[in-house]
Amino acid sequence: MRNAEIMRDTFETKIKMKIDLDGTGENNISTGIGFFDHMLTHISKHGFIDLDVDAKGDVEVDCHHTIEDVGIVLGKCITRALGDKAGIKRYGFFILPMDEALILCSMDISGRPYLNFDVTFPTQKCGDMDMEMVEEFFRAVCANAGIDMHIKMFYGKNSHHIAEGIFKAFGKALDMAVSIDERIDGVLSTKGMLEV
Repeated sequence: MRNAEIMRDTFETKIKMKIDLDGTGENNISTGIGFFDHMLTHISKHGFIDLDVDAKGDVEVDCHHTIEDVGIVLGKCITRALGDKAGIKRYGFFILPMDEALILCSMDISGRPYLNFDVTFPTQKCGDMDMEMVEEFFRAVCANAGIDMHIKMFYGKNSHHIAEGIFKAFGKALDMAVSIDERIDGVLSTKGMLEV
């Protein structure tokens, strides 16, 4: 069973999250940030990850703390659910078209966190979410899940479409990277381990 449940309680946010990497895309998501809820739903649906998120944050300040902390908790949940990472393909990638936008997400669950984010949003906000927080969310996920990830926008004109393409592509790439290949003996590394 590759699942995990984590609670994070700080002065800025209170987050409870549960994931199942071998799910069907069922989800129940509430962060107080409507557009962000919409984006997290895409990760769940297109990554076939069952995802429950209950986040309460200081959104009266802005959306920053809530979105970043959800990224932290998601990264930790992925790490916990994967355990020793035995048998996973480790690498995942997807090029996703979303109307006029074309997005690449490529990742390596190596234990060495890194994010290259090559995206330009035409607008500063979508709904109640600052677009600069998309990068911060994925940086938090990578740092806490030990993922080396590259996200690139080839082109796009609509911020909603660009963001949706990113979150969907991440879900698809993650689904590939965490999938089990029976040919892999232990972990897919010449070192014999994937660092945490």
